[in-house]
Amino acid sequence: MEVKGSVALVTGANRGIGLAFTRALLARGAAKVYAGVRDPESVREPGVETLRLDVTDEDQIAAAAVAASDATIVINNAGIQAGPSLLEGSLEGARRELEVNYLGTWAVSRAFAPVLAAGGGGALVNMLSVASWRVSKRWPSYAASKAAEWSLTNALRVGLRPQGTLVVGVHVGFVDTDATVGLDVPKVPAAEVAAQTMDAISRDVPEVLVDEVSRRVRAALSGPVELLDPAP
Repeated sequence: MEVKGSVALVTGANRGIGLAFTRALLARGAAKVYAGVRDPESVREPGVETLRLDVTDEDQIAAAAVAASDATIVINNAGIQAGPSLLEGSLEGARRELEVNYLGTWAVSRAFAPVLAAGGGGALVNMLSVASWRVSKRWPSYAASKAAEWSLTNALRVGLRPQGTLVVGVHVGFVDTDATVGLDVPKVPAAEVAAQTMDAISRDVPEVLVDEVSRRVRAALSGPVELLDPAP
């Protein structure tokens, strides 16, 4: 589908990858971009319309679906990393990750599926991660939430196919954002994630493997589990 002239909603649009998505949509000629955020005052980007949207709040999701009833692209970007290590720490953060990353994405997708159908199908984009496939002793619950979100993305692809909705899953390793500032690892610019996603939407491509890490791990899924285990 065409990004130019589209109407898009981006969740978690005030910073990081979400802000990069917002800027990429505007740069490519989107007619309108809704920034769905928990705190509308946190949005500083010109040219967007803000919506109060906590993806764990059913009432706010329903209100957003009404306010953005002209949306033709929905990007589920909102997510958190708050869980414990494998053998230590409270499980409360893990529950929160599942609530936001998995159930929040599901709830927004459900609410906007009829909106996209009414607009001719459109596109639904889920911001995933190489963690969807890669085991992690340091962040096991984050990886589990992303694996669940990947499974959901595949289910949505099948379920929304009859209404003509393109469902895109975006996978990438570490991205250069505030969340990774303390990590001394190779990072992908957020703008590159957004650019490749815009290309995928324009070309009707259902999966984006942004970097070499995501491509390598995706290819290893048919191999032994040890291939999916990063360095100890």
